[in-house]
Amino acid sequence: MTATAATPVLEKSLTPRRHRTLWGDAWVQFRRNRLAVFGLIVLVALILMVTVGPLIYTVDPKAINIMESGEPPSLAHPFGTDDLGRDLFARNLYGGRISLAVGFAAMLIAMTVGAAVGLLSGFVTRLDNLLMRFTDMMFALPQLPLLLVISSLFQDTLRRSLGQEIGAFILVVTVIGIFGWMPTARIVRGSVLSIKRKEYVEAAINVGVREGSIMVRHILPNVFGAI
Repeated sequence: MTATAATPVLEKSLTPRRHRTLWGDAWVQFRRNRLAVFGLIVLVALILMVTVGPLIYTVDPKAINIMESGEPPSLAHPFGTDDLGRDLFARNLYGGRISLAVGFAAMLIAMTVGAAVGLLSGFVTRLDNLLMRFTDMMFALPQLPLLLVISSLFQDTLRRSLGQEIGAFILVVTVIGIFGWMPTARIVRGSVLSIKRKEYVEAAINVGVREGSIMVRHILPNVFGAI
């Protein structure tokens, strides 16, 4: 009787567990971080607001009505109006698209460049000193004067070739991304130096796995938390 009752429990314990990839482990760690999950919820809410909001709240953000200038928040104007009578809520919805687009694009450039530099510096020993000295040099550069110089040099060229709005967008995103990758590179390098000494990385090296495959498949998913 006891053996019969214990058989289902034993079979349940012997059921093979579902295999989880490194990306799955990264997602599990992300879900355990409450602040990260809360930030993701806020970010998704902002994205939905600026993308779907103008379809629901159809007030023209450029419409000028001097008679309604400087009004406080009300049902007709949830955020009030500015000095020219333009609806501030509508202007926030449309302006949020530009702000999020610039933030996402600049962050993507900075993360991509920083992760690549950090991976190569931490895993390829012969490139470590060169890449880190270049990173230190970028840290030492005065960013604000360089931003002003680059903007003045390329602003007119980009406007003539791509238009005023697209040219300004590309210029701002590129400049912010170029001067924002250094902290990511240092963080990724430190994580790579620790991870590349793990047993599974050494095993992959010993069986002849290529360095690029090791960095992408074994190391990069484990440094996403730091990024």
